[in-house]
Amino acid sequence: METAARPTPDTATTTDRADRHDRDGEVAASSAVVARGRDVTLVEGSSFCVSDHAGAIDPGGAHGLFVRDTRVLSRWQLYVDRHPVEPLTVISEEPFSCRFLGRCTPRPGQADATLVSEVRRFVGQGMREDITLHNHGPEAAGVEVLLQVEADFADLFEVKDRRPGGRRGVGRRAVGTDLVCWVENTPEQRGVRISAPGAQITAEGISFRAVVPPHGRWTTTVEVLPSVSGQELAAAFPTDRPLESAAPARRMQGWTAAAPTIEVGHAGLAAALAMSRRDLGALRIVDADHPGDDVVAAGAPWFMALFGRDSLLTSAMLLPYMPELALGTLRTLARLQGRREDAMTEEQPGKILHEVRLGADLSLALGGDSVYYGSIDSTPLFAVLVGSALRWGVPVEQLRELVPAVDRGLRWVDTYGDRDGDGFVEYQRSTDRGLVNQGWKDSFDAIAFPDGRAARPPIALAEVQGYVYAALLARADLADALGADGAPWRDRAAALRQRFHDAFWLPDRGFHAMALDGDKRPVEVLSSNIGHCLWTGIVEESVAGQMIDHLLSPEMFTGFGIRTLGTEAASYNPVSYHDTVLAAAGIARYGYREQAERVLSGLLDAVGAFGGRLPELFCGFDRTELPVPVPYPTSCSPQAWAAGVPYELLRIAVGLDADVPRGRLSAEPAMGLVGSVRIDGLRLGNRTVSVHADAAQSRLTGWTQG
Repeated sequence: METAARPTPDTATTTDRADRHDRDGEVAASSAVVARGRDVTLVEGSSFCVSDHAGAIDPGGAHGLFVRDTRVLSRWQLYVDRHPVEPLTVISEEPFSCRFLGRCTPRPGQADATLVSEVRRFVGQGMREDITLHNHGPEAAGVEVLLQVEADFADLFEVKDRRPGGRRGVGRRAVGTDLVCWVENTPEQRGVRISAPGAQITAEGISFRAVVPPHGRWTTTVEVLPSVSGQELAAAFPTDRPLESAAPARRMQGWTAAAPTIEVGHAGLAAALAMSRRDLGALRIVDADHPGDDVVAAGAPWFMALFGRDSLLTSAMLLPYMPELALGTLRTLARLQGRREDAMTEEQPGKILHEVRLGADLSLALGGDSVYYGSIDSTPLFAVLVGSALRWGVPVEQLRELVPAVDRGLRWVDTYGDRDGDGFVEYQRSTDRGLVNQGWKDSFDAIAFPDGRAARPPIALAEVQGYVYAALLARADLADALGADGAPWRDRAAALRQRFHDAFWLPDRGFHAMALDGDKRPVEVLSSNIGHCLWTGIVEESVAGQMIDHLLSPEMFTGFGIRTLGTEAASYNPVSYHDTVLAAAGIARYGYREQAERVLSGLLDAVGAFGGRLPELFCGFDRTELPVPVPYPTSCSPQAWAAGVPYELLRIAVGLDADVPRGRLSAEPAMGLVGSVRIDGLRLGNRTVSVHADAAQSRLTGWTQG
């Protein structure tokens, strides 16, 4: 995914706002301010709220408060004396909270407005709003405050596809000062209660009559409390407790306290790291039945759920810094690992899931159920992450319980994954309810020949063979750590590497084919898939240089990042998915640090256009055509994989690598583009390590080489 960071000069820690001038004279926007004119998204676990910059939720678009993949508020509009509030600004506090400031219409007989509204919104398993009117006038203001409220209980996919479900009836009634809405005549028993002490419930919503004293204020609190299966969810921000003691706030405090302290000379990268840490903390999903096993949702607004591939890759990038995320992800995916054969959901024994959905209408989900398994890469990536966790110092005692799941996954690779016994892993969907393409590029037209013809399944993707290669090496390391013999696994990996080279290498083109189609014909297009192959180490050293030259050629490198598909392919479209950071990691893995630095420099330049929050992806227009990267229209933000990129970028920039079981930890002088780097509080096994690096040298403190 093509993502980035943001430039600025002097040393800054990841807690800095980074609202100084950068070295090019640009002013880096404070991460506390959400740009006016754009939607505002608040996130906490799998719940999120999308509104306009006034805080209003408009039922005509993709706005709403979403809890468990269901929209529980489809309209939420504040009026004062029958006029909407004019927005002034939005101040972000945490990923789950912000303040909307607005100006009310002038009082009768006055030319200028004297009433200012301040709405403080908190999102958790519902929503809380503290509404305050400030009167800057000399007279008391008598006002009518109205909150227009609607709830349509549309499934997330209905909203995403712009087809909200008019087929369900919604009941509505007043219960004292509460407004209660529910879905009629359905087994899901979804509902919402809006609690507004002192309010009057009307046909439009919730109404207050208030007198705001001169130079004083009036305030009230409104709570939105959804219910699932007839049970009301506990308020995330209860009114009888301090806000800082609320569960989302305490989780964020714990997440921040556990993170290492990072100082980096490139203040733009520091800002991106700070933003990413906040976003990843907010995207975590908590399982009350398994406390401590947090996972990270893929991204807002459409993928606020556990995704196998995205959660695994994000956890891998965060392993040196926040290893608990990897453990929670692995344990959760192991519990949900496939146990049976189901053509609709594509579940198979040993297979790791693609995604989990919790919506009220599961007929709209992939496979028509809450868990869909149509991913060709999640299963080998599961084993890769277990092996990476071992190398980064997660104690083998904690990983031992995951070994059976790793072995079930590798059996899946050998049986269901290798559909025709040729030694490669292929995919083909089981029914028309599944994804046509099941790698990380899963759009329907993602795998095509140079002339644009779609490859016929079953399809063996190049990078998936690389993931399997890395999974076999991970299993070998686990065997060694557990006192067994890892040699058979390494032999299997070596055989796959040779077989891969023989089948995928295109000697007349100088790169690997993107895939083999159902007739074993190479899909001879230049693609970023080969960057993933470099990342896994499956590429022969003798040809790595040629592949890296292609990745950095004008056909692939935009100046900001690496395209998914070369510009010469018939199906290339600049307004499409593009990919960078794993390719940069792969380039550095093979020792081409100068070329990796060129890629990272483009990413750091790109982040200046994105305000420190890295998008899921951006378009492939060349930097010579357009001087700034163009956002992809439906890109998620915040998005977990993208939020992990600044951390991976930092690791590459200082060459940080570990093999704790063998007593090895290494770092290199920092790439010049990031300046000096200091990382304190890296937890590697039972040791806490510091890394200090600049352009001349690197130093490890708290570590003795084995």
